[in-house]
Amino acid sequence: MTVRFARLRIAGFKSFADPVTVEILPGLTGIVGPNGCGKSNVVEALRWVMGESSARSLRGGEMDDLIFAGTATRPARTLAEVTITLEGTKGFGPQNFAELDELQISRRAERGAGSDYRINGRSIRARDVQTLFADLASGARSSAMVSQGRVAMLVGARPEERRGILEEAAGITGLHARRHEAELKLRATESNLTRAEDRRKQLSERLGELADQSREAEQYRTLSAALREAETELLALLHARAA
Repeated sequence: MTVRFARLRIAGFKSFADPVTVEILPGLTGIVGPNGCGKSNVVEALRWVMGESSARSLRGGEMDDLIFAGTATRPARTLAEVTITLEGTKGFGPQNFAELDELQISRRAERGAGSDYRINGRSIRARDVQTLFADLASGARSSAMVSQGRVAMLVGARPEERRGILEEAAGITGLHARRHEAELKLRATESNLTRAEDRRKQLSERLGELADQSREAEQYRTLSAALREAETELLALLHARAA
């Protein structure tokens, strides 16, 4: 797996003002280095492109804090971008990319304009990216990425949290994500059906009222025609008497 990120800044830590490439090869299990060298930036760049939506969890106040703000010798940037190249992904990608053996997942943020996701240059939903990494037993909040204080949190985790870790290790978190999305769609469909049924009842009641009005209008036309005919006969009779 190749990870490429450019012009990414995490507030309070070493800023990546120029493009940087990190090769994550088999056997790499951790990133070490002195304080302030940018270890956390690398990890949080991965979390960001995997779908992390909370700026606070990335040690920022808002997403614009991720963009390099400049220094005394370097100008500020207007965007942040992270690209991950995954190999051997056949069968794991979203529907339109399931047959591809290599995927490039990128997330790009522009100052004041939010961010968007792309896979192999094509725009895609954040949910699809999050589900992809969940299928790979990874993700922005995966226990596979152990950061500072993470071990203590795992040791003191509640039973339901441990269950989530075991499900992640078993590779079924993606199924849970799809199930949750399907449940949301099902509830939305049920809500639409309820509204449609209410609307049908309203239209049925309205149709009954219109049918009654139609019958009354038909009776009115019949009586009006009979009245006009009677008036015509009366006028003819009066005319004959007058003559």
